[in-house]
Amino acid sequence: MKYENAQHLLPDDVIKVIQQYIDGGYIYIPRKAGRRTSWGERTGAKAEITRRNREIYERYCRGESIRQLSQRHYLTEQSIRRIIRQQKPKP
Repeated sequence: MKYENAQHLLPDDVIKVIQQYIDGGYIYIPRKAGRRTSWGERTGAKAEITRRNREIYERYCRGESIRQLSQRHYLTEQSIRRIIRQQKPKP
């Protein structure tokens, strides 16, 4: 998300109405309900983390230790344990 100058986007009368509520501050305008995306979808970060977590679980199943996985992925051992727990198939 980047900041835009309202004077470049909105008509003066709209800016004056907004200034009655917040004068000179920052305001977040949410996306329309049908156009929302969840975190990481636009940048691909969500898919990359999902791929990384699958890889961690697969390496763990092949015998790599939690400590080794922690060092390889620069995560705490607690984070590695959480990822493994989340990746395990549900019975």
